[in-house]
Amino acid sequence: VDVGGESTRPGYAAVSEEEEINRVTPVIEQIKARFDIPVSLDTCKSRVASAGIAAGADLINDIWGLKNDGNLAKVVADAGIPCILMHNRKTPDYTDYMQNVLEDLAESVQTARLSGIADERILLDPGIGFGKTYENNLEIINKLEILHSFGYPLVLGASRKSFIGTALDLPVSERLEGTLVTTVIAVMKGAMFVRVHDVKENIRVIKMTEAIINK
Repeated sequence: VDVGGESTRPGYAAVSEEEEINRVTPVIEQIKARFDIPVSLDTCKSRVASAGIAAGADLINDIWGLKNDGNLAKVVADAGIPCILMHNRKTPDYTDYMQNVLEDLAESVQTARLSGIADERILLDPGIGFGKTYENNLEIINKLEILHSFGYPLVLGASRKSFIGTALDLPVSERLEGTLVTTVIAVMKGAMFVRVHDVKENIRVIKMTEAIINK
């Protein structure tokens, strides 16, 4: 389960650290009290991360790849928990798109390792919908295997996103089929995790895809 205290969708206003903490900590505590499942905290702020980890968060999911808050990497390292480093840019100003993505992610990985985050606790996310054009989103999913050059598990979060709506001319409530296609491609490209809304349907297509590709 991925918990967040503010919308990370581009264009949405940020909330204060205190408000974000007040939103996420009770939710994390309640989930951990009721279910034996890992909880991911979606934040790019070190104070929020510290509070969330104290509440029971098992993983930090940072949409800025440790580039927003200089203290976040140390918080994660000290806690000894995994982190998802997502690719992001304020604007899609690329000279060589895929190469630039690799360079940006390499900077995040370097920050993580220099701060003491162990290699086995690093996951990478190409950042679908963040600092990317419609065409950029399609290209990086199509070329997802390139990110295996880092040697870390890959996470794809494409569920219901706007590029699916653009491709199919559909509102967010009707993007299940488009999402399932991205999940199948993610599995075929070797991604280890997908972050989705419609769990049942995505599990089924993952099982079917794996049944085919593992033969």
